[in-house]
Amino acid sequence: MNKGKVYLVGAGPGDPKLITVYGMECIQKADVIAYDRLINKELLNYAKRDAELIYCGKLPGKHELIQEQIHDLLVEKAMEGKTVTRLKGGDPCVFGRVGEEAEILAGHDIPFEIVPGVTAGIAAPAYAGIPVTHRDHAGSFTIVTGHGRKEKGQDFINWRALAEGSDTIAFYMGIGNLKNICKELVSHGKSPDTPAAVIEWGTTQHQRTVTGTLATIEREAEAAAISHPAMIIVGEVVQLREKIRWFDKVNVFA
Repeated sequence: MNKGKVYLVGAGPGDPKLITVYGMECIQKADVIAYDRLINKELLNYAKRDAELIYCGKLPGKHELIQEQIHDLLVEKAMEGKTVTRLKGGDPCVFGRVGEEAEILAGHDIPFEIVPGVTAGIAAPAYAGIPVTHRDHAGSFTIVTGHGRKEKGQDFINWRALAEGSDTIAFYMGIGNLKNICKELVSHGKSPDTPAAVIEWGTTQHQRTVTGTLATIEREAEAAAISHPAMIIVGEVVQLREKIRWFDKVNVFA
């Protein structure tokens, strides 16, 4: 039997209308869709009636399938000659482990494509009224993991370079590490008065945003009971929210 093909697709940050045209095409033609927790489940309504839908979601400390099992699944289904869409939240190349999955597929000579998606580090603040760049406030933008791999005790971040060298910083998967993020930025040169925001469930109807500074944002997020998934945005652009917070004023899901 001929090998199938795997599409490694970014589903966007939550609002189902933010998926790309090509990403939608990959959903519609798939025999198998292996999807993650943070994709909007409405997108699965566009799958073929007989498509096999396989949940591969991960919560902190609780994985439906571990990564190695997902690798095996993609290989197995493709080897059966099926068209497989691996549907990931946001952009698959931004903390989406697409590199690991693509390496496995390449190692088995399985054809694949990587289909970019809109990443939450740009989309969530945009919906909160926070552009990540602005001519008057920010000429640089950095995407950072909010935590390393706990089992390896990893901290990949060059905190001094980050604190001194980037105007706007977007932390992914960092809500449980918010206190340490603020502490490290301040201790390595950021002013404690630097504006900061935390955006929960960005671009969805459940989106909530709290703002403060590096000195106060942990308390603000705790008082609002903000939980994951949440983006942390640090930089002067956060000040623009009160002027251009468009999403809070319209119902884009009507």
